[in-house]
Amino acid sequence: MSDLGIADLGRLMRAGTVSPVEVVTACLERIARLDGSLNSFITVTAETALTQARRAEAELARGEDRGPFHGIPYALKDNVDTAGILSSSHSRIFAGRIPDHSATVAQKLEAAGGILIGKTSTFEFAIGGPSWDLPWPPARNPWNRDYLPGGSSSGSGAAVGARFVPAAIGTDTGGSIRWPAAMCGITGLKPTYGRVSRRGVHPNTFSIDHCGPMARSAQDCALMLGACAGYDPRDPGSIDTPAADYAAGLTGSIQGLRIGLVRHWYEEDATDEVVAAVDAAVEVLSDLGAIVETVTLDPLRDYVDAKTTISISELFSVHEQDLRTRPRDFSKLLRSRVMVGGLVRAEDYVQAMRWRAELSTRLMAQFARFDLFVTAGWLAPADPADPEGVDFFKKRQLVTMPFSLTGMPALALPCGFSSTGLPLSLQIAGRPFDEATVLRAGDAYQRATSWHLAKPRLA
Repeated sequence: MSDLGIADLGRLMRAGTVSPVEVVTACLERIARLDGSLNSFITVTAETALTQARRAEAELARGEDRGPFHGIPYALKDNVDTAGILSSSHSRIFAGRIPDHSATVAQKLEAAGGILIGKTSTFEFAIGGPSWDLPWPPARNPWNRDYLPGGSSSGSGAAVGARFVPAAIGTDTGGSIRWPAAMCGITGLKPTYGRVSRRGVHPNTFSIDHCGPMARSAQDCALMLGACAGYDPRDPGSIDTPAADYAAGLTGSIQGLRIGLVRHWYEEDATDEVVAAVDAAVEVLSDLGAIVETVTLDPLRDYVDAKTTISISELFSVHEQDLRTRPRDFSKLLRSRVMVGGLVRAEDYVQAMRWRAELSTRLMAQFARFDLFVTAGWLAPADPADPEGVDFFKKRQLVTMPFSLTGMPALALPCGFSSTGLPLSLQIAGRPFDEATVLRAGDAYQRATSWHLAKPRLA
């Protein structure tokens, strides 16, 4: 049962073959047995989950079907507020924080009939990690616990990769959905900026934060996005654009789609195995009928530098008071990454925002030629879980950042394995609010390949 995703579980529940209670019980038993070595959860909400499962089972038996997410277990990253449940952002600062209200994304998933299994570990406030000097240890990679699962949605990636839950919510400012998806062999979608409400999600950076689904497949991401997308007037970044029936658009065909291959973003900085895996994935897309043409965009470094200047300034503004009054309650790594934001001048921030507009304008102009862009999902396999390891920000460029800075929808999905058995990933991005085409391409690729079906062996 742990191998089944949202779509398969939904079919079996409606056929009466399995029940929500059976599925939730299996998830809870697997977490209790195996998560001690992965640390993917901060809080497991067993009683709440079983109560919700019994309700979903009774509703489905009466023919009260709330939609494809009804009866599906899921997890929330711990920077997403949940009423009456610890919402710590994996920080000592919030170690006892229990909100009175749930985030909009949590409310939407509950209204769709989803069943909350628990809250997952993250980098501290979605930036300071992996940190070993906090009340909860960092999550580990389900393919090999001696490695990290990426971040900052590290626990969400590990929990879905380990088959503890079929789906989870992550947040993404520079790659925090797509990086753990890439490292854990799952599929993760950063929707368009403003597509999913961030109200009730503790901010990382005000102008670049996104919420989105992490699941086994593009099809499952489409189903989860359909349950949580939509305009929220209480989120100032939310855009009043109707959500689509994303799953309905998964035709399996990408015949004639024009794809721009951004090879220069990965051909020099990525490992040889990543280059080979992504190139092979692009061949599959071409064989499926897509028209693939190499395109040269602005250098990856330009996007990274503009995004970093903006985000470090906004991060400091979020945490300034606590950094001034109780700095040692933060992890050492968060302090080292965020405090420098207090030195960024207003002129630098404004110029970075202007630079962002220029980079976005030039990238969007390429949609006159292309429907989608394809590049690597990450430039290397997972890093070792070494407390003394080199900060990942200093190791290599972040190939996820261009689509964060521009707010475009971007999907990370498995496309191979390294020689050490760690997942490798492809990234597909599209026009703003055209998640449907991004997901259609990802789904077509996954129908033609089996990388997303591979599962880790947990001891």
